[in-house]
Amino acid sequence: MRHTDQDGHPRTTPPVRGWPTTPSGRPAALLLLGAPALLFALITWQVLAHGPLARADERLSDSLVHRGAPTQFLADLGNITVAVPVLAAVLLYVGWRLRATGRDHWWRPSAGAALLMAAVPLWVIPLKELIARSGPPIMGPGTGFYPSGHTATASVAYGGAVLLLLPWLRGAPARRAVVVLAVVLNIGVGFGLVRQGYHWPLDVVASWCVCAPLLSSLWFGVRRHTAQGSP
Repeated sequence: MRHTDQDGHPRTTPPVRGWPTTPSGRPAALLLLGAPALLFALITWQVLAHGPLARADERLSDSLVHRGAPTQFLADLGNITVAVPVLAAVLLYVGWRLRATGRDHWWRPSAGAALLMAAVPLWVIPLKELIARSGPPIMGPGTGFYPSGHTATASVAYGGAVLLLLPWLRGAPARRAVVVLAVVLNIGVGFGLVRQGYHWPLDVVASWCVCAPLLSSLWFGVRRHTAQGSP
């Protein structure tokens, strides 16, 4: 049986199980990459100008802040000491499995995810310094709250781990389960950060907007590598 590649042309190498490719893949990919970037630009503009969206964000935050142990636990899931070891364990596992198959360039998927994680402070810190947004009142004076570094760390770590694991999971239920788990973890981190008053809601959303195209790029790379041969 012959399959199609990402452009719909015949080829014998099967695509990743559970992620069919279609001729409409390119427009969908452009939307996946472009929509978050446009939303990030809108949010950043509103924050810099202290526009209506930023003011509504601050009012929403005032009604959401209520500190407690459960939401502190959720916020802590975005710590480097928690999220990065999870990703590191998956990097080692996937690298070991790929090397065992004897495939060329077995290290590429893990290296790509590691580089994505290492790049987080390279874009988060300059943006914090440039935009210099003050934090919620409970955080006292100071700037550098936009975008949320904890949100970015959690998104790349948990999201990257899931994307690397997907080709190795058997059956759609297992793949759906790990995707849902990653989404729930990241929503939990964002909720915890806002509930504890560490960040405004838009700080969290902005980080998600940046991480979405970054993770999409990682997934395209994983698919391309996996298409060279089923794991």
